[in-house]
Amino acid sequence: MSLIVRQTGSALTGVRRGTEENIHDAVGPPDTFRSMDLDQTLTRRMHDLYTGLHANPELSMQEHQTAELITSRLEAIGAETFRCAGTGVVGILRNGEDPVVGFRADTDGLPVAEDTGLEYASTARGELPDGTEVPVMHACGHDTHVTAALTAAELLSAQQGTWAGTIVFIFQPGEETAAGAKAMVDEGLWDRAPRPEIIYGQHVMPQPAGTVRVSRGTAMAMADSWKVTVYGSGGHGSQPQDTTDPIVLAAHMVVRIQTIVSREVDPRDSAVVTIGSFHSGLKENIIPATAEFTLNVRSFDQQVRDDVLGALRRIISAEAAASGAPEPDIAEISTFPRCYNDPDSADALLTALRGELGEENVEESRPLMGSEDFGALAEAIGVPSVYWFFGGHPPEMFDAGSQVPSNHSPQFAPVMEPTLTNGVRAAATAILSRLGT
Repeated sequence: MSLIVRQTGSALTGVRRGTEENIHDAVGPPDTFRSMDLDQTLTRRMHDLYTGLHANPELSMQEHQTAELITSRLEAIGAETFRCAGTGVVGILRNGEDPVVGFRADTDGLPVAEDTGLEYASTARGELPDGTEVPVMHACGHDTHVTAALTAAELLSAQQGTWAGTIVFIFQPGEETAAGAKAMVDEGLWDRAPRPEIIYGQHVMPQPAGTVRVSRGTAMAMADSWKVTVYGSGGHGSQPQDTTDPIVLAAHMVVRIQTIVSREVDPRDSAVVTIGSFHSGLKENIIPATAEFTLNVRSFDQQVRDDVLGALRRIISAEAAASGAPEPDIAEISTFPRCYNDPDSADALLTALRGELGEENVEESRPLMGSEDFGALAEAIGVPSVYWFFGGHPPEMFDAGSQVPSNHSPQFAPVMEPTLTNGVRAAATAILSRLGT
């Protein structure tokens, strides 16, 4: 897989921020946690946890220091813990045996150079499998997910009179490579942890802080990524007649591939095909022997997914044949399962969240073309799941019509509050909707 790396750099520690007044771009004090009290001491501890995680991200399946921190936090509140899939951590909080609810937070960062200007910005470095050193950043907000889940666990542990049952907290590595959820399932997650009746998860997004959006049915798209290697025969740039130019051949593939969605997918369906990279050659007067490109496919429907992937293989093979070239190699980089919200469970969660956060702050939303491997955890044991999105940016950014940095951007920087407190409230509300007394 393309992003499995070894992390290098400093130890993961909390970054003390001092008083609440110097929280980055705060949009106001944390809202009162209506279900349980998120007091000043816990709020400060939550902020320190977040800044430490943000400053020290680790890349997919190499989240060693992050896993150690999560384990220590869970054990401090009396949770049972075990490691799964290397850097995955499972925490079991018991207050009676049944019912059982799962809650998942992902833990990995991305190979992105941070450009937020934050005092606690990441300067971490990681190493790719080929030895290339890269910058590392929590550019998708997984640090907020870990912080919200751990803080919710601490709150629920301290307030056991308000709920009964068992909570399984799943801190999953490798979401960005679609490796983590499958690895945890394959390593026996559900043989070692109590099997939940439902699994919840959440993701911070560039939407107004304080808001939550939930889809009924499909929440996020399936995704497939390939690396395609095209073979020709190289030679001197002045003698193209003696070569099979793989650049021209691959360029025809790229152009033809763009007709799949526009001419082969029913306009009433949805799909996206993106060519993300194209590499070939080393010098302007040499025709190379190979070309390589990567592609990414997004779809909501399994039949559409099958049709698009089939069309890709047909076009790649036919263009090679048309040029008299060998059959190209197609290597799968990653595949993401569907992220599907059980409609009845989503309805129940919408009602609970509106009661906790206010009708005006919670809305039903359309599915996103982004992808997640979250769904694999529930599908493995045939239970429902619900996945929602909570906002991380000041509302005035949207009112002014300014460009809001998206996930995976070097400028992606959720405001600390009310983002974190809202994430905790949403997580605890979901869990209590099943376990609350």
